[in-house]
Amino acid sequence: MSEPTILTPPPSSVFTAKSAYSLAVVAGLAVLARTAARTLLPKDARWQDRVAFIWLTFDALIHVIIEGSFIAMSVFGRTVNTSSGVFAEMWREYVAADARWGTADPTVVSLELLTVFGASPLAMLIVYQIVRRDPARHYWIVVLCTAELYGGWMTFCPEWLTGSPSLDTSNALFFWVYLVFMNILWVIIPLWLMYDSYTHIAGSLRSAQAGKLRKAE
Repeated sequence: MSEPTILTPPPSSVFTAKSAYSLAVVAGLAVLARTAARTLLPKDARWQDRVAFIWLTFDALIHVIIEGSFIAMSVFGRTVNTSSGVFAEMWREYVAADARWGTADPTVVSLELLTVFGASPLAMLIVYQIVRRDPARHYWIVVLCTAELYGGWMTFCPEWLTGSPSLDTSNALFFWVYLVFMNILWVIIPLWLMYDSYTHIAGSLRSAQAGKLRKAE
């Protein structure tokens, strides 16, 4: 008698159709930000200002459209897990990596309220100032980037201190793309923007100081 064949379920797919259209939406917003830079910025704009414009436009679009939809699904008793629609499906893709986003975690919702209603208008103001070549943008860049870094820290530090019970790091897509790449962008780029703005602010103050010293001699 032949031994019975044991059927095992196929392994779950790492990259699904939902993953594809979720990442496609994010990529589409990045393309829109780059198109806006080509349209609105002068040809002689510094490459640093061009990168800042693209990032801050992308940043504002992410906050308003994607994170704004999260807020709409996470207040007044609603949650992503109980919502329906395209954005709910997109967020449930991320929820598979970080379960807090599906249950309207109060800390996460509080941070996202500040992000959507505070950071996104500030990012749009800075974009406008870049187009106008207003040097005051460097002060607001420091303010915005400090807020972005603080928001990222307060999103993940409480989770790390409790052993990361809500994070799923077993799936390569969830860990490397959703949790690492999609979050570390909001660390590396704000730090670079702050450094660039620091050089402008410090340079201007030092030049002004040197001018006063020359007049005093």
